[in-house]
Amino acid sequence: MLAEIKGLNEECGIFGIWGHEDAARLTYYGLHSLQHRGQEGAGIVVASGGNLFGHKGLGLVTEVFQSDTFDALHGSAAIGHVRYSTAGGGGYENVQPLLFRSQTGSMALAHNGNLTNAIDLKLSLEAQGSIFQTTSDTEVFAHLIRRSQAPTFVGQMKEALSQIEGAFAFLLLTETALYVALDPHGFRPLSLGRLGSAYVVASETCAFDVIGATYEREVAPGELLIISGEGVRSERFAPEQPRSICSMEYIYFARPDSHVDGINIHTARKNLGKQLALEAPAEADIVTGVPDSSISVAIGYAEASGIPYELGLIKNRYVGRTFIQPSQALREQGVKMKLSPVRGVVAGKRVVMVDDSIVRGTTSRRIVTMLREAGALEVHVRISAPPITHPCFYGIDTSSKEELIAAKHTVEDICRLIGADSLAFISQEGLLSAIGRPEGIPHRGQCLACFTGQYPTRVNQTTRPCMTVK
Repeated sequence: MLAEIKGLNEECGIFGIWGHEDAARLTYYGLHSLQHRGQEGAGIVVASGGNLFGHKGLGLVTEVFQSDTFDALHGSAAIGHVRYSTAGGGGYENVQPLLFRSQTGSMALAHNGNLTNAIDLKLSLEAQGSIFQTTSDTEVFAHLIRRSQAPTFVGQMKEALSQIEGAFAFLLLTETALYVALDPHGFRPLSLGRLGSAYVVASETCAFDVIGATYEREVAPGELLIISGEGVRSERFAPEQPRSICSMEYIYFARPDSHVDGINIHTARKNLGKQLALEAPAEADIVTGVPDSSISVAIGYAEASGIPYELGLIKNRYVGRTFIQPSQALREQGVKMKLSPVRGVVAGKRVVMVDDSIVRGTTSRRIVTMLREAGALEVHVRISAPPITHPCFYGIDTSSKEELIAAKHTVEDICRLIGADSLAFISQEGLLSAIGRPEGIPHRGQCLACFTGQYPTRVNQTTRPCMTVK
């Protein structure tokens, strides 16, 4: 994906396992399959012999973990995390899982999402004497647990969970149990699986496939799972709300081989392409998709329109993230390094270029220009997301509203700015229909806030969009 250029990134991926003698290595493989969800840092914490041990670092999973790393990570339970910094920014101290030690026991915490009231809670906790070691909103949750006066750890977790707002999928590991919690709206994907007698939890089901685990079910919004030697116990910490899972999981973030809330991602994206072809046909010779997330969409568009699908754009998979810097000039150079047109395919052709979203417009403009330079006669851009007009507060670093091109320009303006012959976005109704969600009911099934500005939860003055901090 061109996420780091486009300015659209998911915060992280989480993986946990309980009851397997090789927990750390299996977590490594699980994190590797979730690498697309975060490339800035990775970590694993294991429970062994009544203690917690961890290893983490900046970089890709294969860079952080070497073969000898696992010599010190023996244990039958583990949690892992791959990170893309949003709230709190980057830095080693923010790489998760966060490990906390106290006289009453240790705990490790991995989080996917963004707490919308983290600033208010942090100010309150600091006024009560708390000292924070990171700038991550995740640490707030640990402090709330430790300050709870509930008589049991489960009670302390429930009390802490009742105080936080926003999007969160938590894995919390102690010496005696693995705890799993999903926010009452279910913004983030989270699934439970089995590997023999072991239990597995992951952001995406593709992590189950790589280790040979079988999918059991989704973690329900507002549910708290306690996984221990006694099995799995389910409790509720909040009433379940209508599901508001992030639309961009289906459009952009999740791997095509994953199932999110029971829906296969490749199938959903292919249906988005078919819907786009119905809503926005084009007279063209070929259809091509921007790798990787738009390939399935382009296949669907080609199938429904009868226009042949061709591999008109190639992604260079060996360009490191260090080459991509947060300036417009270098973003544009980064597009050239990441993506190349196939001249023999597009030259002399009218091209339908299918992409998943337009954020700033920089990436789209460069790709259109590259296709024209490669000899394309016409470039018709089709987008499988509605216009992104509002920032996200739930764990995606969509830019501030001022930087979102669709927040201040019409579709016709954007078409002209990116240099396309025509431009069309899928409708909100078409999006829901293609994915398989109910229509006409606000926040029923998935979150549309970045398209509508109608946020499923309270967003107050101290809430920050999930901005990338470098």
